Amino acid sequence: MRRMVRVFLALVFVLASSLLTFAQGSSSATPRILSPIDETKLVQLSGNTHPLARAEFDGGPVQEGLFLNHMFLMLQRSPEQEAALEELIDELHNPQSTNYHQWLTPQEFGERFGPSTADIGIVTEWLLSHGLQVNAVYPSGMLIDISGTAGQVQQAFHTEIHQYTVQGVEHIANSGDPQIPAALAPVIKGFASLHDFMPHPLVHNAGAVQKDTKTGQWIPAGAQPNFSFSYSGSEQYDVGPQDFATIYNLTPLLKAGVTGAGQTIVVIEDTNMKAADWTSFRSAFGLSSYSGTLTQVNPAPPSGSNNCSNPGTNSDEIEAALDAEWAGAVAPNATIELASCADTRTTFGGLIAAQNLLNSKTPPPIMSVSYGECESQLGSSGNALYSATWQQAVAEGTSVYVAAGDEGAASCDPDASYATHGIAVSGFASTPYNVAVGGTDFQDYADNTISSYWTTTNGSGDLSVKSYVPEMTWDTSCATSVLFAYEGYTSGTGFCNSTTGKKNFLNDGAGSGGPSSVYTKPTWQAGVVGISSDGKRDLPDVSSFAADGLWTHALIFCMSDTSQGGVPCTYTNSTDALYNSAGGTSFAAPAFAGIQALVNQKTKARWGNPNTIFYSLAAAEFGSAAKPNSANLTSCNATNGNAVGSTCIFRDVTKGDIDVVCSGTTNCYGSTAGRNALYGVLSTSSSSLSVAYPATTGWDFATGLGTVNINNLVNNW
Repeated sequence: MRRMVRVFLALVFVLASSLLTFAQGSSSATPRILSPIDETKLVQLSGNTHPLARAEFDGGPVQEGLFLNHMFLMLQRSPEQEAALEELIDELHNPQSTNYHQWLTPQEFGERFGPSTADIGIVTEWLLSHGLQVNAVYPSGMLIDISGTAGQVQQAFHTEIHQYTVQGVEHIANSGDPQIPAALAPVIKGFASLHDFMPHPLVHNAGAVQKDTKTGQWIPAGAQPNFSFSYSGSEQYDVGPQDFATIYNLTPLLKAGVTGAGQTIVVIEDTNMKAADWTSFRSAFGLSSYSGTLTQVNPAPPSGSNNCSNPGTNSDEIEAALDAEWAGAVAPNATIELASCADTRTTFGGLIAAQNLLNSKTPPPIMSVSYGECESQLGSSGNALYSATWQQAVAEGTSVYVAAGDEGAASCDPDASYATHGIAVSGFASTPYNVAVGGTDFQDYADNTISSYWTTTNGSGDLSVKSYVPEMTWDTSCATSVLFAYEGYTSGTGFCNSTTGKKNFLNDGAGSGGPSSVYTKPTWQAGVVGISSDGKRDLPDVSSFAADGLWTHALIFCMSDTSQGGVPCTYTNSTDALYNSAGGTSFAAPAFAGIQALVNQKTKARWGNPNTIFYSLAAAEFGSAAKPNSANLTSCNATNGNAVGSTCIFRDVTKGDIDVVCSGTTNCYGSTAGRNALYGVLSTSSSSLSVAYPATTGWDFATGLGTVNINNLVNNW
């Protein structure tokens, strides 16, 4: 009996110590766990099962002893707290409010808007009682880091972890939605994930399909085109930092000393990069004279056990390299911080890095994220966690730029021949608290005006562009109107069913946009001609060049790590230049993060959610649907090329679409450009079909507000 008492007291001490360490949250919030925990009265956490955890892929349960490290269990605040937080975020961005720019610390955020300390203590005690490890409760009070075996997860949450084989790849995932005691339901939202279906980087390697200017023939995907980069100036006119600075009018700011000095941009990754590539890139493109630096960090959590393991380098290294290099290309004197954590069996390493930084004593001023996953695959808790993460960021004054995606309006179908899931957007990018950045292409090749905009020799820093280049949507699918018209077809159906269309252009590569299925229209997404009245959060917000070589233009970067498929960054031969050029909204997000660093330097301030400024400036320039500014809409049209208005902040992209081939779904808008009889005629609930989606006057689903004249944007912020 004495031995049992000693063991019991030891357990009480351990439990009490754990609660003292982990029971963070709000001491002033009203407790919402009011009933005793009854393990026989359960509620289901709906929307917490991955859509690919299906019977046809199921290989049965994993071993009960399989250890699942650093799972993220998300909590939820009360409706009253949520309303108060939304009101405060509005005030933080309202110059007329006394709370304007009074950014919160993570501790203040948790104290004011987290669940009560008592409720967090009860949840923590319940987790420990099931043998799970509680590694940390974040200062925000909204996230608990836990670890345990598959058997312990099943015992506590009443769901099995199974093995799944999808397209030859082994995965693990929960086979059904978790369940928890009903008493805990007011406080527990659900798991960020209980699976290893990780988000994908949004980069598209160049050299896919291009037209040989000498023979006039399309070169199939996988073949090496007559690639000359811009050194001999014949076929490929890639965009380097100096070209970007000319096209988007960054040069005047750099000459005036607005270079990102004193600013930090964090690029969120799940891999490290070869540091020498940063140096090689800057040396090759005239950036060595600037003082910007690259640091690579694996940010630890503010308390508890370290959940951020050094990931080393992996197949995502190309993403990390281009993110770091292009954030620094636009803000060449900024500190670029590559923050990476290794993926766990259930948690994306980039999410761990973002959470650890946003809950640190010094949250970063700017973040760039170039990974994505569609809303339905994230599930209700996954969407809620990314929303809460970026929500905390803007409350702390952090500006978050997220790549909108590279699949047109079909973000559940990345890198597919055709879409099968219908209209969908990335849940990383669709929250009301981040800037979703779309992608464009140049229309000079399609218009046969290359010589008007590019030289055949290179100047300082390999500058080869002459001026702003007319822009259109970025879309490499046979369904897009620019491509099928260029090939002499009147519809996408005809071109997609042709030999050339089927062989080379059956893909869904395009800048992403569309309506969210999760979020309603934010108050700031209003007042600009073209904005949809659908009541939804619509993507993208802004865009930048993101093409991957179809119309002879892509972006240059450096990734020479041969262990990850890299090649030397010499840029003096077609092979090295080809494999160090790419496209995708992966480039657009860090470029805009660089622009934000220029804004922060010029204004000497942090800005939280920049969308409040973007849409306000666009409303002043373009006008509203009720009162459009016809003169500016004409002057600022991106098709004007070098004749575009010199005072325009936004270049309104009006040519092209982001249409891709769809099949097997009723949720697919498509004109004949987007409906391919070879793969099934599609139907919609509407009798009239429209392209998904065309570039139109003002804001549109294809490119948002358009691209920007950086000098005018910064000086009118």
